[in-house]
Amino acid sequence: MHILQRQPCQPAGKFDDHVPSLLQRLYLNRGITQQQELQKELSGLPAPELFKGMEQAVDLLIEALHKQQKISVIGDFDADGATSSALAIHALRAMHFNADYLVPNRFEYGYGLTPEIVEEAIRLQQPKVIITVDNGISSWEGVALARARGIKVLITDHHLPGKELPDADAIVNPNQAGCEFPGKNIAGVGVIFYVMSALRKKLREESFFKQNNIPEPNMADYLDLVALGTVADVVSLDKTNRILVHQGVQRIRAGRARPGIAALAEVARRSLSKIVSTDLGFAIAPRLNAAGRMDDMSTGIQCLLSDNMNDARRLAGDLDNLNRDRKFVEQGMQQEALKAVEQLHLDEKNNLPWGLCVFDEHWHQGVIGLLASRLKERYHRPVIAFAPAGATGRSPLPNDIIKGSARSIEGLHIRDVLDAVATQHPALIEKFGGHAMAAGLSLPHKNLSTFMQAFDQQVRTLLDEKQLQAVLQTDGELNANDFLLSTATLLRNSEPWGQHFPAPLFEGNFTVMNKRLVGEQHLRLVLQPVGATGRSPLPIVDAIIFFIDNSLKEKILEGDLLRAVYRLDVNEYQGDENLQLIIEYLEPVG
Repeated sequence: MHILQRQPCQPAGKFDDHVPSLLQRLYLNRGITQQQELQKELSGLPAPELFKGMEQAVDLLIEALHKQQKISVIGDFDADGATSSALAIHALRAMHFNADYLVPNRFEYGYGLTPEIVEEAIRLQQPKVIITVDNGISSWEGVALARARGIKVLITDHHLPGKELPDADAIVNPNQAGCEFPGKNIAGVGVIFYVMSALRKKLREESFFKQNNIPEPNMADYLDLVALGTVADVVSLDKTNRILVHQGVQRIRAGRARPGIAALAEVARRSLSKIVSTDLGFAIAPRLNAAGRMDDMSTGIQCLLSDNMNDARRLAGDLDNLNRDRKFVEQGMQQEALKAVEQLHLDEKNNLPWGLCVFDEHWHQGVIGLLASRLKERYHRPVIAFAPAGATGRSPLPNDIIKGSARSIEGLHIRDVLDAVATQHPALIEKFGGHAMAAGLSLPHKNLSTFMQAFDQQVRTLLDEKQLQAVLQTDGELNANDFLLSTATLLRNSEPWGQHFPAPLFEGNFTVMNKRLVGEQHLRLVLQPVGATGRSPLPIVDAIIFFIDNSLKEKILEGDLLRAVYRLDVNEYQGDENLQLIIEYLEPVG
């Protein structure tokens, strides 16, 4: 592990006097140099009109409204897709559209607007318009079939488009060529939020709400969904996304969360009044995602659509149970994957592949994305985990399709890697798509060995050995005067922190004053900083290491001098709040 201190950008920033010096330092470390970049008001959002295709999308929807045509919203089976679907249905119904949703079951139909899901939509809902949310930009065949059957298609997506776009009636995607919308990192739920906002504006201009005596929906009511989907999809928290997440979190804290989100927070034992963006990402989103991973995301969408707290609690309980099942399956798969890697019998001259692929015919395809993430974190290299697309428990036949979920490291655009492999080996991959850091693909089982070699080779052409070494970037050392509950509270209230706008991480030397094991997996420490400037005597602080490695439990002794990388946290117990350090990494000094 290499510890690297972040370097503040130049020139020095210009902040208001009320911004504490510690926060100014943290913002500069993250490339924020101006006070205006910290704006969190909705007035700071870019205009919907900047989206290419927005006018066509709104006109298509208004025509459907006037003709009362049936609309089918086709979503994705992750948290971004679920929040996108729920937001679209909430907003469309509030504006008196005839709308329903359908989400592909990943085990039956796969990802996106496939021909199969189009046929299912026709059979169940007989739509005249299909709106895709968080998918569709690579669904050429599904779009073609829908239009051939007389159905208009509006694609709303944020994934990177290929060289050719589907022949849809309208496409709203910030990453399509010619789109001037500056928030290129917006999640799928953010895109549909913008489409619904533009639609509401046009209907207001046409006096639709007034003439029909319909309450005009307040788009801010949907920001809790936007915040949840944005954080869950781990998109970069640029200015646009920080505003959306901040506003959504504030509404949740103010008690204005919809019942589904409130119920999910309840089963996750999170206080709505004190919720932060990391709670959305690590406590609420996994329970929502569990539906799509283990069963059917319709359960998650229904939870988010519920207007009744009792119904929402029942559905949230179902999601919590699915999440427990997911954890059990994932833990088993992770152990199997680690054993498989160890069995490669690699020596010093024959290291792990730079691009690591793992596969087992028994693995659950709903959990391979999480497995790839865990292996990426452990080995710090791009990883693709594969599982059979069909039935598990048997060795797949050569032409059986297997599905892969890819996760990348900083500096390697994983979708571009797959594109390069597909270009060099045209018949190798059946289909693929995704982002810089995550992607999905499918290929025949007989192609797996060849793909593994091609993937590793392509990764080697784009990375160097230094990039395979894990790096912890810190914000340096804290002054002794900053080891206070008020500092941790300040950092909590200065969020959202997230992807490419990381939560503050500090480093320093500490003496171990006391230690005790908590629940066999966590180690609680009492530490005193060494060499920190500021108040005297130096403070005594509580710290905790979650899921500590067994080899470290007995090695850490009272009196030891350790170098630690840590976060400041507010520990709440029996109504009391205290400062606590969460240790991310430590090593002996000397």
